[in-house]
Amino acid sequence: MVSKRLYEVVVNNFLIVVVVPVTAVVLLRKAAQLGPDEVLSRLHGLRQVHAFLAVFVPFAMAALYLLRRPRSVYLVDYACCRPESNCRVSIGSFTESARLSPYIDDGTFRFITRMLRRSGLGDQTYLHPSLHHIPPRCCLGESRDEAEQVVFATVDDLLAKTGISPGAIDILVTNCSGFTPTPSFTDMMVNRYKLRSDIRHVNMSGMGCSAGVVSVEVARNLLQAGPQGAHALVVSTEITSFIYYTGPDRTMLLPGALFRMGAAAVLLSTSRSNKSRFRLTHIVRTLTAAQDRAYLCASLKEDDHGETGIYLSKDLVPVAGETLKANIAALGSVVLPPSEKLLFVLSFIARKALGRRIKLYMPDFRTAFEHFCVHSGGRAVIDAVQASLRLSDENVEPSRMTLHRFGNTSSSSLWYELAYIEAKGRARKGDRLWMVGFGSGFKCNSAVWECIRSPSDTAVGAPWADSIHQYPVKISKE
Repeated sequence: MVSKRLYEVVVNNFLIVVVVPVTAVVLLRKAAQLGPDEVLSRLHGLRQVHAFLAVFVPFAMAALYLLRRPRSVYLVDYACCRPESNCRVSIGSFTESARLSPYIDDGTFRFITRMLRRSGLGDQTYLHPSLHHIPPRCCLGESRDEAEQVVFATVDDLLAKTGISPGAIDILVTNCSGFTPTPSFTDMMVNRYKLRSDIRHVNMSGMGCSAGVVSVEVARNLLQAGPQGAHALVVSTEITSFIYYTGPDRTMLLPGALFRMGAAAVLLSTSRSNKSRFRLTHIVRTLTAAQDRAYLCASLKEDDHGETGIYLSKDLVPVAGETLKANIAALGSVVLPPSEKLLFVLSFIARKALGRRIKLYMPDFRTAFEHFCVHSGGRAVIDAVQASLRLSDENVEPSRMTLHRFGNTSSSSLWYELAYIEAKGRARKGDRLWMVGFGSGFKCNSAVWECIRSPSDTAVGAPWADSIHQYPVKISKE
């Protein structure tokens, strides 16, 4: 352990530890050989133009770099929805509703019970009241009601936390995969908050659970193209009452058992005010839709009885693993320290030279990040990511606890995980955080943030305010 730490210090600080001292020694030895009179003579012999260029060129290059560099984007603050208590659903009430449903036979009921027992969900997740009925009332009106409940409550909390006026919002980006009403989500937001008529707005659908990161990237690009100090509002949600499956096909029952109500609202800006919380440093997106196996592993479809639901194929977990590897290969090149890159290169060369007997080194991403927000899409997904990246139980604790407390809230789940980290008081100035989300297509999208200010103590928009003292809880591994 000591030798590994020494190796990291030397390699990661190569310029300071090796290059600078060696260069200084060489220059001092050369100066000693020449003598002070000869050194002064050579310095006086330099032409003025050479001295000018030696000073001007580095400064000009630095100024050009600063002018051409894209403006930094900051997370001012965010809020997550904690639905009303009448929406709460326990595992027991969910299974009882399934038992009384006319489309569930005894075999399918046992399958649902076993699936929920292994799901990692707790007894305090939320479903829209329309899904508490037997049979569930899935219709356009109920879906719109759910959308207005979660989105308006979340945005109200965000506006209260930041103190920003709706008229100061320049960009609006919303995402919801399944529910695409007309007028759109952005129209609904403009009408509710009387946003400006010249606001730049984008409404995204069908992007899956990774759409939250995509929305952040869209907002970032628009901010960098807009005036300095502009503000962007990003809203991520999924409407459970619209995608809820009421048929007997077991391949389509899992999403209904895992997906729950939730939403997140995020305020971004190119102005680093004294309220800004995080700086966005990198976004890396990977799409494997060109492969049929990946394209078809998660989709919205009809079963043989005409019932609509989300279908998950048996290839989902291996496809997610392959897409994650492609994503981290691209991300690792920009975030990993030199020590980890060198070990990977050496193992790659050894593998080429000696054959497959040499195992390819998996970089330790814990050297690049202090915190991890892995999409809480299900216990199997979290287990696979933890094993692939060699993360500790504490590293994936935010994901497991979010799944237990709120279920799979789709594209907003990453923000619930960040809220967990902050509620536990773990986020400190300078910490680096990795958000990684998965979605249909198949997609794996990563966002990297740097903490620049600790959170406030307000309970507004804080989803863990009433339950953080109960966590972490032990999750059964049966």
